[in-house]
Amino acid sequence: MKKSLLALLGFAVLALLLYIGYEKREGAPAHKEVVVYVSEDRVFSEPILKDFEKETGIKVRAVYDTEETKSTGVMNRLIAEKSSPGADVYWANEPIRVEVLKRKGILAPYISKNARGIAENFKDPEGYWCGFSARIRVFVVRKGAQKRPASIMDYTDPEFKGKGVIANPLFGTTTSHIAALFTVWGAERTEAFMNAMKRNGVAISTSNGESADIVAMGAADFALVDSDDAVNRIRQGKPVTMVYPDQEEGGLGCFVVPNVAVLIKGAKHPSEAKLLIDYLLSKETERKLAFADCAQIPLHKGVAVPPELKPLEQIRTMDVDYAKVAEELEKIQPFLKQWAGL
Repeated sequence: MKKSLLALLGFAVLALLLYIGYEKREGAPAHKEVVVYVSEDRVFSEPILKDFEKETGIKVRAVYDTEETKSTGVMNRLIAEKSSPGADVYWANEPIRVEVLKRKGILAPYISKNARGIAENFKDPEGYWCGFSARIRVFVVRKGAQKRPASIMDYTDPEFKGKGVIANPLFGTTTSHIAALFTVWGAERTEAFMNAMKRNGVAISTSNGESADIVAMGAADFALVDSDDAVNRIRQGKPVTMVYPDQEEGGLGCFVVPNVAVLIKGAKHPSEAKLLIDYLLSKETERKLAFADCAQIPLHKGVAVPPELKPLEQIRTMDVDYAKVAEELEKIQPFLKQWAGL
């Protein structure tokens, strides 16, 4: 009996050693966890991260941006932690501030197998970031409006005087959009546009969501917002419609704002981090985000889009270099503060 027990114990120890050896040979993570900082809304990003946990067995420790510090809170934390990073992955809700992190030496290059099929203009040429699941900048328009805007230049048209609203350009995707205009139009034309917009009585809201609500309540005829803001009000049955701006031949087109997945330099869990980035850039994740309430547009061709939106290839989009937009974003802060009266 004693010998049998010892033999059984020896077999168990041998099996354990063989299992550990197998894990090492297969390159399995020694510590099955990954830390991700997230600026995409928690209500949309958390279910994706939970699915990753279930499918891989890797524990996800997530740090989310707050609404008040959207796009800047975790970015500033990453900058502060440069010498001793707390994150392995950054899931950003736009690429502009990611470019700032790249220039500060906070990112590490990683080219995921799932980046194949995503257009080159939504990737860093050196492999430091790759976009996925985009929003686009559109007009949300009151259904009872006498005339619908067709171009962002309509903000300056006397026919629309006092009828438009825009989110404070010091924050969020409005800042990125204005910075993109500086790269396409140049400083003189963009500043003239901004000043003409103010003279034409544009109202300034605190956020894209508030802009959409102001239009839905009938207090303004139109607002430039993210596509998810427009789609959500349409789904809520609000009396609004959506317009893609500047779609005429040779027109400026819509500004595209993709999510971005990046690897942090000095990540403590690099293997798990790369697996998470692969997961975020997958067609399946894009499909999930397309049919969540955020209604995002897949960057992979062939992935179904929300019924309220067109596939990206059917939309005229702005031709921008996100690295140059990032440079402008920092340069134009004094002008934007002056324009906003701060």
